[in-house]
Amino acid sequence: MINELEEKLAALREKKTVAEEQARTFAEKRDKANEKVRNIRTEIGQLRKERDEVNEKVKELKQHRNDLTSKIREKIEEIKKLGEKSRVIAKKKPSVDHRTLQEEVESIDWEIQTTPHSLQEDKELVEKVMALERQLSVHKKYERLAKMISNLRSEVDKFKAESQGYHESLTADARKSQELHGKMMTKVEESKKLGAEADELHKQFVVARETARPLHNEIASVFGEIKKLKGEMREEEEKQKKQSEDELRQAIENRAKEKLKRGEKLSWEEFQLLAEKGISTQD
Repeated sequence: MINELEEKLAALREKKTVAEEQARTFAEKRDKANEKVRNIRTEIGQLRKERDEVNEKVKELKQHRNDLTSKIREKIEEIKKLGEKSRVIAKKKPSVDHRTLQEEVESIDWEIQTTPHSLQEDKELVEKVMALERQLSVHKKYERLAKMISNLRSEVDKFKAESQGYHESLTADARKSQELHGKMMTKVEESKKLGAEADELHKQFVVARETARPLHNEIASVFGEIKKLKGEMREEEEKQKKQSEDELRQAIENRAKEKLKRGEKLSWEEFQLLAEKGISTQD
């Protein structure tokens, strides 16, 4: 019976060891998976921060580009208005060019200053200069408008170049943001997968631990049975030993009594036994 129980106990202990080893293995794998999840989440946080910083930069670049676009539109509108004025003045522009008119005015001025004339001649020359000045004024207005238009076009070109620079930076940063977002989403999926794996490993750990728990109780029960049976066997052995000793002592006592009756000499053991019993060894 005890052998069977001990065999059962050994088998239970082996099962418990296997279950505990499985639970330990699952726990280690689960902990490693959770550690990877924590590390990946840290990476995700960093990628999200980088992406958001780039997005903020993209937002600023878009604002700069939009501001320049508004300025370009304003300047183009000014150019259109000045162009309308220029076309109106162009219709009034004399056929003689600015340089020729200027030379003619200067020539008349010189003549007035250096050559004596009658009052009528001076008056005619002055009137002629004034007429030429009016023609020159048209040229100057036209040229001033042309210069203003040219300056505005230079500003537009400058703004367009700046806008193009912002656009190129914006495009590069937008691409970078997409790349960072893609990396982040890949990490998110990896985190989800590892999280699910960790959850499954935890379930397996719980199953293995729950498998080991009743085995522990059963081992304790079987061990208790073995201990009880061994105790009972020891008690039986002691009882039988005592009975054997009692029977032996009784036999020695009987033999000693017979010897006394026959007047024979007792052995020390026989003498001591009868003395313990309080039986006189004297005739």
